[in-house]
Amino acid sequence: MLRRTLALCLLATSPAFADDVTTFRLNNGLEVVVIEDHRAPVVTQMVWYRTGAADEAPGKSGIAHFLEHLMFKGTETLAPGEFSATVEAQGGNDNAFTSWDYTAYFQRVAADRLDLMMQIESDRMRNLQISDEDITTERAVIIEERKQRTDSSPAALLQEQMRAAQFLNHPYRIPIIGWKHEMEGLDRQAALDHYTRFYAPNNAILVVAGDVTPDAVRDMAQTHYGPLTPSDAITDRIRPSEPPQIAERRITLTDERVSEPYVLRTYLAPERNPGDQQQAAALTILAELLGGSGQTSLFAQGLQFGPDPVAVYASAYYDGTALDNSTFGLVVVPMPGVDLATAEAAMDEVIAEFIETGPDPEDFARIKTQIRASQIYSRDNVDGLARRYGEALAVGLTVQDVQDWPDVLDAVTAEQVQQAARDVLNRNAAVTGWLMPTELPADAPAQAPELVPAETPAEAPAQMPTEEATE
Repeated sequence: MLRRTLALCLLATSPAFADDVTTFRLNNGLEVVVIEDHRAPVVTQMVWYRTGAADEAPGKSGIAHFLEHLMFKGTETLAPGEFSATVEAQGGNDNAFTSWDYTAYFQRVAADRLDLMMQIESDRMRNLQISDEDITTERAVIIEERKQRTDSSPAALLQEQMRAAQFLNHPYRIPIIGWKHEMEGLDRQAALDHYTRFYAPNNAILVVAGDVTPDAVRDMAQTHYGPLTPSDAITDRIRPSEPPQIAERRITLTDERVSEPYVLRTYLAPERNPGDQQQAAALTILAELLGGSGQTSLFAQGLQFGPDPVAVYASAYYDGTALDNSTFGLVVVPMPGVDLATAEAAMDEVIAEFIETGPDPEDFARIKTQIRASQIYSRDNVDGLARRYGEALAVGLTVQDVQDWPDVLDAVTAEQVQQAARDVLNRNAAVTGWLMPTELPADAPAQAPELVPAETPAEAPAQMPTEEATE
């Protein structure tokens, strides 16, 4: 009885979810987000820099990811490799990842080790030391990484080619890992130029989540990050914009290594914008309706389990957390004996019917309930919350936008989802890719394609392609 009473008291005094968020800014421009969760004596520190592959100098593709690797080298006070060794010695873990819009570094440790983590993370923010030997070693590492994750994967090569065709003018068309011929020329000066310009407190977001208080985080952040000098090279992130897209692009990639042919299509789609997330919310629900479930989605019912099945797998995906335009994607893996043209035509029939009739009311209500439940459950994951806030702020959204997102999703109407499908699923703004073997055996088995060419962080959705590259 005493044990049960104690448990009830703990539930009454501890938050059910990590939902208490405090923000402030240091005098040098560092933005700080504190997410309190006192259920376990652990903490996650994340530093997000507002720079990624889309901010690279022309001809220096891959430099953002290259610098991410180099950040694990030494500083004036830490020897090469000592950073991660220090985290590990405290019983913690650390890593980093790069995308088009941001580069992020994180550590997860016991709460009483946070001060040490801030000490070493702030040290490498402005005091990184890079030798010529470091450049030679890590350049070989990232080139090998490209060979393993991209060049050895027909699926990754198709996605790379499709993205280059999807964005006519925007730097999102350039792969995060970089083009190999440009990666081979990356040197110490290019790395230092990128580091000196972008790695500064006034271009960073510090997210601390876990068993902490805002006052304690403020004191530690002021001690360790506060003295750092801001960069005078930080400007508004204005990039080349996309011209009107007036013609569909189609790509066929054949490779003897392909065992499962499939159709992949991406459409240019709007991103989430500060204070205006309605269309992104409608596209999020549209992706769930079309291909979110392998059993109940429109693609599953129409292409896999209907009277004339043509596919063994079909899905749709969308993530609008980007600074500029995003993409909305569809994928269909045909059954053995069904050609790609037939599978694509069947997919287009499902889309055309949805645009004409809109979502079934019961399906729409079910998806809204599932999304609402998912949003609630996600608040129980403090690491996921740290990533959610950091990623959002790194692409220009606000803390209020993150907190409003569940309500924006809940307010979306069936008519808005139908209109989003009309607006976005426009073949003139689409790239359609066919991945095919050089010769397809008649009895070849079919399965879901591998759409994750880079190592996937734990919080990334499993079925959505990710272009993040991790250290």
